[in-house]
Amino acid sequence: MIKTLILTISDTRTKDNDTSAKIIKNTLTDDIFTVCGYEIVKDEKDQIKNKLIHYSDNEMADLILTTGGTGLGPRDITPEATSEILDKSAPGISNFIRSQGFKTTNRAILSRAVAGTRKKTLIINLPGSTKGAEQSLKIILEIIPHAIDMLKGCGH
Repeated sequence: MIKTLILTISDTRTKDNDTSAKIIKNTLTDDIFTVCGYEIVKDEKDQIKNKLIHYSDNEMADLILTTGGTGLGPRDITPEATSEILDKSAPGISNFIRSQGFKTTNRAILSRAVAGTRKKTLIINLPGSTKGAEQSLKIILEIIPHAIDMLKGCGH
């Protein structure tokens, strides 16, 4: 099982109206993924970084999926916060999401999302919109188990 944490980045969302996190949870297949945690944090760089560090360094999650804060808005800082704590970047993941997303909407290229690893945790930024989060996750869902295996030293 892949221990997965969902981290919503938003100044306005609450657990009651966080449809993106709900759709992410519903998209993850129960036979492969187990959601071990879910939190909402404000669009504050230090808060985002602290949560990502906490959940990756304490080996609480194999996978952290963030939703929100990846656009061009003045408070969108998820990619910057994520990039600052990564050990290795994995630009192919985010580039693939954008390129495949572009087939549905040209707005996909406005995403600044990043992906990479910290310790043995894979961290992937997803859009904040429900549709964008769902489509993006579905695009990469089948490669995640292999990426986690590689992080755990299982090779190629």
